Amino acid sequence: MLILCKLVILILALTLDGHVHAGEIIGGHKAVPHSRPYMVILERKMNDGKTKYCDGFLLNEDFVMTAAHCQASNYTVLLGVHDFHEQNGVQRVFVKDAFPHEDNNATEFSNDIMLLKLSSKAKLSQNVKPIVLAGQNDDSLPQSCIVSGWGSTADNNGYPSPVLMEVNVTLVDFKPCAEKHLYCSLGEKGPGSGDSGGPLVCEDGIAYGVVSYSIKTIAGDQKIYCYTKIPDYINWIKQTVKMHD
Repeated sequence: MLILCKLVILILALTLDGHVHAGEIIGGHKAVPHSRPYMVILERKMNDGKTKYCDGFLLNEDFVMTAAHCQASNYTVLLGVHDFHEQNGVQRVFVKDAFPHEDNNATEFSNDIMLLKLSSKAKLSQNVKPIVLAGQNDDSLPQSCIVSGWGSTADNNGYPSPVLMEVNVTLVDFKPCAEKHLYCSLGEKGPGSGDSGGPLVCEDGIAYGVVSYSIKTIAGDQKIYCYTKIPDYINWIKQTVKMHD
């Protein structure tokens, strides 16, 4: 009965218009320093001159993946970061071109995926390494996954965390998510807005999703966390990289 109730809540929530950008790692813990060398901080210059941040992850020496709703007028990628206040060894690389999915919708957060072409190659090291993406054949639902990011936390009074945080999430096997090309997790723990664009990494250490958005349930006491499903976009990813490599 509990499972049925949760599924009903999920159906209702996924039909709501109240999308919320995916803010803080909720219920997580500090990551082991540089244990996730693919993680990227995306420094975004907006049209109004303000600087905002998203997360991303390194695909190879030339490309970073993030969420399409993280678009900006220009970008700088920070590689090799654990503690934002410690800049020794951190690479700052400008983004040459941005390639959001052509069918992305900023209101609905549909097709919420984007590739960034770096202006110069990332220098790979122990602290800077790419991550493998799940392919079309990796379509079975992973169970235990991890989301990481520098988003705001309750322990930091709502401000971005200076150190990389991570949290375990369990994906829900539910048709409305699959129909929207999403993975979804349900519960008290998950990512928030400053964590947008980061990877959903599962048991085999492969990136299966991109942190997109969250929705509050009808009761408002839980959230549904949504991740753009990488296996559904793998052909688009390969074609985009090939065209602009």
